[in-house]
Amino acid sequence: MATRMRELILLRHAHAEPASAGQADLDRPLSAEGLAEAEAAGRWLAANKLVPDCVLCSPARRTRETLEAVLAVIGYVDQRIEPAIYEATPGTLIALADAHGDAGRLMLVGHNPGLERLAALLHSGQSGDYRGMPPAGIAALSLPPGQALEPGAARLDAFWWP
Repeated sequence: MATRMRELILLRHAHAEPASAGQADLDRPLSAEGLAEAEAAGRWLAANKLVPDCVLCSPARRTRETLEAVLAVIGYVDQRIEPAIYEATPGTLIALADAHGDAGRLMLVGHNPGLERLAALLHSGQSGDYRGMPPAGIAALSLPPGQALEPGAARLDAFWWP
């Protein structure tokens, strides 16, 4: 495994329903459109042979439902709910990914602005005002073997959205 390229897949949750009166943001479900987007994301991952070895998912209902729809297409993979992903900064996401460095292909299912800033930071070294990850968007990044997750260290292999 030491010679294999390490891959990081970032998946933003699909479109969610707006919060109803008194509903916590964490409890917002996917909309019908979001469910279709999540299924399309699963088909894209499968078609591009980007099935992850391990998935870390935010505890928010919309991220869990996005992941469930993806897994219905790609099949079961090792997955964990990771509370730190909700409202995470790029630094928090990097620490989580580093803690799971044994996974050859790790997928994080989360939210903006954290995911889009992480993609920009790892690819270009800048996170600034980057706004480029639509709902159900996927960024597939790769790092040379043994390379730490740090600004500018990753190559952006694919960027897709429904």
